[in-house]
Amino acid sequence: MDANQVGYEVDFLPVGDGEKSGDAITMRFGSLFRNPREQTVVVIDGGFKSNGEELVKHIKEFYQTGRVDCVVCTHPDADHVSGLSVVLEQLEVGCLLMHQPWNHTNDISHLFEDSRVTAAGVRQALIESLDQARDLEKLATRKGIRIVEPFSGLNGFNGALRVIGPTEAYYKSLLPGYRGTPEPEQKLAALARFAAEAKEVVKKVAETFGIETLDDFGETTAENNSSAVLLLTVDGQSMLFTADAGIPALTEAISRLQQEGFDFATLKSIQVPHHGSRRNIGPTLLNTLVGPKLQGQEKKKTAFVSVSPEGAPKHPAKKVMNAFLRRGAPVHATSGKTVCHSHNAPARAGWVPSNAFPLFDEVEE
Repeated sequence: MDANQVGYEVDFLPVGDGEKSGDAITMRFGSLFRNPREQTVVVIDGGFKSNGEELVKHIKEFYQTGRVDCVVCTHPDADHVSGLSVVLEQLEVGCLLMHQPWNHTNDISHLFEDSRVTAAGVRQALIESLDQARDLEKLATRKGIRIVEPFSGLNGFNGALRVIGPTEAYYKSLLPGYRGTPEPEQKLAALARFAAEAKEVVKKVAETFGIETLDDFGETTAENNSSAVLLLTVDGQSMLFTADAGIPALTEAISRLQQEGFDFATLKSIQVPHHGSRRNIGPTLLNTLVGPKLQGQEKKKTAFVSVSPEGAPKHPAKKVMNAFLRRGAPVHATSGKTVCHSHNAPARAGWVPSNAFPLFDEVEE
């Protein structure tokens, strides 16, 4: 192997137990066969608090460094943000990419239907409801770590890592729907009732390689849709990180790539959004990202999903796994273990390939 050849390693660490899943992703890229100081190390989300120690241990053991060039908090949900405080405390961190919704309330007060809503009131509501994200911001400030909001167009490391969504305008449009703000309370209560009812009766339907039941009408929360969507490109190969973004957020981000003339054939691997939820991805998006449905099983790309060992049937949804597979992107899951995806990277002693999901002949309706 040419020591000057560039490559990458991306590790999806296991997060969650029971039905709770989360994301904790580490990566390094550069000339990985040479001095570790020539590599770039990035962390995308940190899972729950208990996952922070494992992140630090993994970086030190496999990347041979105590420095992270960039930490990304894609959105403020606890299963993504909590473990990052350990990373900031125990490792040297170059910068933190995270949204700071409380800094945008002056720009969005007119979006609320109730004219009595004030910018100051919304700011306080966001701070109180997103306390873990606020604590991460305070920790970074205390340690002198530069904070940058990850809006579309931001790129670093000679263009290797790009933010393709959300735009600042789209992000601000989502803030009135954040939990804790005045207007979404009734909507959240309705969603909770719907989720409880859906959990009581799980109906199943048949699928085959030629029959697909996934649709384009799934909905998710404003926080999920505000997720930073990232594109890694190294040695002509790209990988898409979707966090918990939903259909409208991903559609906006992917449309931007299309307008740029992005060659989706270079997109070799994809993170399945929101732990494989059927509410975050649909056939139309998959046709663009992966390609049209195939006549038979064929591997064109690889997909990865972060799920707890007991996350099914919600995480991951079998109809989503089938939809990726039909288009030539078999899905590999964490399910309690670390999954590593690499290109032009040193072999790891004792590590073996993971198994992708098969085609399921029965899926949840």
